[in-house]
Amino acid sequence: MELSWQFLLSLYMLKKSFRLKNTAAFNATYNNHHIISDNYICIYFGKEKTEPDFCTRFAFVVSKKIHKRAVIRNRIKRLMRESIRLYLKDNKIDNLNKYISVILVAKPQAVNASFYTLNESVYKLFSSAL
Repeated sequence: MELSWQFLLSLYMLKKSFRLKNTAAFNATYNNHHIISDNYICIYFGKEKTEPDFCTRFAFVVSKKIHKRAVIRNRIKRLMRESIRLYLKDNKIDNLNKYISVILVAKPQAVNASFYTLNESVYKLFSSAL
């Protein structure tokens, strides 16, 4: 049985329903001023949901100030995205399901961090978000 590349890629991607894309949503999340950070990642939380049916949407930001090469910036985004994908896959999203949107912003120390380090950082920040 031959599997298509779209199917294989869909196993490892964050679904569209969990992606934050529109500029107004970014601005609203940044203006909410509910921020948690550590040495590697800064997390901005949006407003709390009034309707529990909607999915929490995530965005990943790595500035050019972090590193000038796009390859490095994209790697950091992929690592953060994978940790969120695993977090959602394990149904650990219940404590975050109260927010409309979440933005993860990388800090300069994230350039040299491994996946394990970033994953632990994300889990620690989300558990302290309550």
